[in-house]
Amino acid sequence: MKGWAVRWRSKGWKRTQTKSPVNADLWQQLLSLCEQHQVEFQWVKGHSGNVENERCDRLAVAAAKQLNLPIDEGYEVPQVLQQESLF
Repeated sequence: MKGWAVRWRSKGWKRTQTKSPVNADLWQQLLSLCEQHQVEFQWVKGHSGNVENERCDRLAVAAAKQLNLPIDEGYEVPQVLQQESLF
C-alpha cells in the first residue's frame, strides 16, 4: 500500500497525468510519519470478528460522530471561505 503513495509523491502527487489520488494530503502525512517510525502494514478483512479491527472501527465511528470536529482542509472548504466567495 505504501508503495502507491511513494510513486504518487515521486510524480508530484498524481496517479496519472491528470488524476490526483484521493486524500493526497493524508497520504503525504502518512508517508512522513512512516519515515519517522518503523511501520508494517497488514491487510485485515473488515467486519470479520478481528478484535483489534472491530475496536478501531468503533473508535473511528465514535470520533466521526463528535460535534465541532476540525475542518479537513484537504477535503472541505472552511465556511468562512465559502461565504467570502459569495461576495
